[in-house]
Amino acid sequence: MLIVQKYGGTSLGDSARIRAAARRGAELLQQGHKVVIVVSAQGDTTDEMIEKAAQINKHRAAREMDAYLAAGEQMSAALMAMALGALGCGAVSLTGWQAGIATDGVHGNARIQSIDTERIRRELEAGKVVVVAGFQGCDPDGDITTLGRGGSDTTAVALAAYLKADKCQIFTDVDGVYDRDPRIFPEAVRYDRIGYEKMLALIENGAQVLHDRSVEFAKQYRISVEVLSAFAGTPGTIVGDLE
Repeated sequence: MLIVQKYGGTSLGDSARIRAAARRGAELLQQGHKVVIVVSAQGDTTDEMIEKAAQINKHRAAREMDAYLAAGEQMSAALMAMALGALGCGAVSLTGWQAGIATDGVHGNARIQSIDTERIRRELEAGKVVVVAGFQGCDPDGDITTLGRGGSDTTAVALAAYLKADKCQIFTDVDGVYDRDPRIFPEAVRYDRIGYEKMLALIENGAQVLHDRSVEFAKQYRISVEVLSAFAGTPGTIVGDLE
């Protein structure tokens, strides 16, 4: 099987968590699967970077912010590849543009237009785990673009669509999709399965478990996405076509 996994910032918050995610990928590779791992920036890295930029220039150019913020995911990708290497796995980290992700030119909130998967497929055929920096791509002028907060979800689902992956998993700090935030409402109800439209409605009402464009991509390409905890080791919620 070809499996795309995405790890959010909390799931990569420290070295131990990166190693835990790497072990999961290494086990899949050893079982004979092909594995693509999409990563977000670690912990609060993006917020800290934005704060530093504001100290330099409160009216900074969106293009320069994209060039700057994309580095957070690139650092995570390289660290993940190093962690996989320490486990004896062949691995390669790719930036969004190295992974062939082409976007429009809307800096700070770009949309993926297409993905040239040739480089990723070549690395997979060589037996490597491919680690892709999420949240980023390249516009028609060759400039770095970012996809908006939560955009790594969209990177993962788009890659799953273009690679025709067998499975797309989004690892986060909750064990699935709930009708309300379980960290605030203990009585919140978890879904085993949820349709695209209902998921989009939850996002519109403030749920932050998935990036809205990732669900739109999943709906367009009929990709089933599993949202699950990076820490619990239990099945999550399947977001997909319920018909």
